[in-house]
Amino acid sequence: MTCSHCAKEVESAVGSLHGVEQAAVNLPTDTLRVRFQKDEVGLEDIEDAVRKAGFDVQWTRSKFLIEGMDCASCVRGLEQGLASRDGVRSVRANLSTSELQVEHDPRTISNASITALVEEMGFAVAGAEEEEFYRQEMAQQRRLILVAAIFGIPCMVLSMAFMMTDVSLGMSMQQQHYLLFLLATPVQIYCGRQFYSGALSALRNRTANMDTLVAMGTTAAYVYSTAVTFFHSYFGHVMVYFEASAMIILLILVGKYLEMYAKRGTSEALRKLMDLQPRTANVLRSGKELTIPIESLLKDDIFLVRPGEQIPTDGVLIEGRSSVDESMLTGESLPAGKKEGDEVFGGTININGSFQAKVTRLGGETMLSQIVRMVEDAQLSKAPIQRIADRVAAVFVPIVITAATISFLYWYFFGFFDYTIDNTRFAFSLTAFISVMVISCPCAMGLATPTAIMVGTGKGAEHGILIRNGASLEVAGKVSVMAFDKTGTLTVGSPEVTDVIPFQEEDIIALAAVGERRSEHPLAKAILAKAGGGPSPDSFINIPGRGIGFQHGGAEYLLGNDALLDGHREESRAREEMDRLAASGKTPMVLIRGHETLGVIGIADTIKPDAREAVAALKKMGIRSVMISGDRKATAEAIARELGIEEVMAEVLPNEKAEAVSILMSRGDVVAMVGDGVNDAPALATADIGIAMGGGTDVAVETADIVLVKDSVMDAVASIQLSNKTFSKVKQNLFWAFIYNIVCIPLAAGLFYPYLGVLLPPIAAAAAMAFSDVTVVGNALLMKRYTPPVLRT
Repeated sequence: MTCSHCAKEVESAVGSLHGVEQAAVNLPTDTLRVRFQKDEVGLEDIEDAVRKAGFDVQWTRSKFLIEGMDCASCVRGLEQGLASRDGVRSVRANLSTSELQVEHDPRTISNASITALVEEMGFAVAGAEEEEFYRQEMAQQRRLILVAAIFGIPCMVLSMAFMMTDVSLGMSMQQQHYLLFLLATPVQIYCGRQFYSGALSALRNRTANMDTLVAMGTTAAYVYSTAVTFFHSYFGHVMVYFEASAMIILLILVGKYLEMYAKRGTSEALRKLMDLQPRTANVLRSGKELTIPIESLLKDDIFLVRPGEQIPTDGVLIEGRSSVDESMLTGESLPAGKKEGDEVFGGTININGSFQAKVTRLGGETMLSQIVRMVEDAQLSKAPIQRIADRVAAVFVPIVITAATISFLYWYFFGFFDYTIDNTRFAFSLTAFISVMVISCPCAMGLATPTAIMVGTGKGAEHGILIRNGASLEVAGKVSVMAFDKTGTLTVGSPEVTDVIPFQEEDIIALAAVGERRSEHPLAKAILAKAGGGPSPDSFINIPGRGIGFQHGGAEYLLGNDALLDGHREESRAREEMDRLAASGKTPMVLIRGHETLGVIGIADTIKPDAREAVAALKKMGIRSVMISGDRKATAEAIARELGIEEVMAEVLPNEKAEAVSILMSRGDVVAMVGDGVNDAPALATADIGIAMGGGTDVAVETADIVLVKDSVMDAVASIQLSNKTFSKVKQNLFWAFIYNIVCIPLAAGLFYPYLGVLLPPIAAAAAMAFSDVTVVGNALLMKRYTPPVLRT
């Protein structure tokens, strides 16, 4: 906003929305204050109104590394606690990476304020960089495991020896209990403090999490055993559970350590991408070659790259030739040949030639930065299916505490008397309580979706397939129809003139080239290339869906499809020639002067080498291919036959592509649209999944749900296969997380005791809980070995 008129435009646009009571702009601070009814209008509606008025809404995206975020309940509490604050637009927490991303207005709520709020909720914001943060976390966990093992393992061994053998070490039972107390106490207090800290933080925020369960379960065992040890005259000669509390903490710490180690593997692909950025560049300034930090590069600087060196940033080659290894960005193993005028990308490796290039993009604008940003955003996003886990996580811990309490009360007051049990009533009931508390695993539910999404999106990035978010992954796995734009998607997009059929003794290519000088249509380039250039027309008009009209040398000309022919001389001959060309898959164009038909021109575009294979692969997967084209029906059908596509939507005007996609969706199909041009953007946005080819325009890429770095049709198929595989992992993980809890909680509560005669010991329950987390992460990591079948050589 630059003036009072701008301010009034914004106020008017927002103030006219139903539900907005007041909209007031403060021009000096560039802010808009709105009072509105939340049930009638949303923040997104207000933002849309501002953008439609020609302005933009600025939000700052800040990232934080969070210490103490251990389970799905933590994630939910953190997101809900921050999302309700003024100035916060969106909050996304990722359990796999311990990362929090907040989109906010820094003038309303600063990073320092967000940090303070996070700490109020019982978490801590790490000050170190990501690598250092994980290194410190892993080192801290190793220290805790070492202490827990030094005291916990002897505690368990001695406890088993005292209970099951005649070993007494010359000590009375009372003295044995004192020894076990001394061994268990450092584990409970020092190694278990993180669970107490997390549980207290959750309590302050009126919620409960995994730490609550572990703290309550181990404390019950430890406090009961301590009471028996120091008040033995009251309790008598009964068992203590020091070894249970110590080993539960040790096993859970080991599980957390393995989980952290495995989680690092889920983001390996992203770290590899981030490590590609060179630190320096060789530039020419004032005729001298200088080596400067990458941050000092300026737009239009000339940089030099020698064989074996990394290209410092995006640029266009102005001198020299070379081959460049772009596999880290595109997944293409063969080096790409580069000549003057070709683009080069930062982070890629120059193979065998030296060249000079001019800087075109820097910092966050580079291809590498955009890929990293897309992958990061995707890994922080949530798939719709995760809402199930989130809803369960919201009530999971209270349900577990209730189940543990009920199991204790049942065995203490009722169940104990129905069976012959070799233990005291209280000890047996307490065992059931502790086992239920520690076997329950909200972590597995929290990790099920994000770990699979992280590995899947990272794997996609390795192959040049960029998936925008988790929702795109989920929907792509359900695609039943894939619609292709023809030009530039199924074909190379560089049409050539193949037939010139003059009806009179005139150079129809030279005349057609005059009109095409002003046209931006791909076919215009073919005619201009054939003619070798030509003069500009005196006047020019675009006739949508038909062609062009222009004036030259005092005469009026029309150039386009057969819709221009009506009423002109030689109409029947022209139609016959055009039908013949169309039947062979060529695009026919007719040139008319006044009422005379001067001739017909045939133009053909080369089908991409992998297009037929891609269509065949989709057919095997049970996905129907549809081609959408502006060509006349005969031409489109001929090309479709060559590709093996059975359904064609021909003679579709550029502004009708979105409507064509809507027709496909109205049949009940889940539709993916593949395109590359500006006129494909509405169709990409309309489709259930929009897939933009890498060589496409910025508008198409910004609109798409999946972006293909390479200009390969086969990658569109690979993106569906990768989505299917990733989402199958999500479902496997969620199935395991739910089944584990559904089976293990009743087992720990003693539901199967009447049939098995065994109550699950707390140590076994803790081992199962630790195993559950590692299983979910490990299952996601198996995807690192996956390559979509169509990309396997």
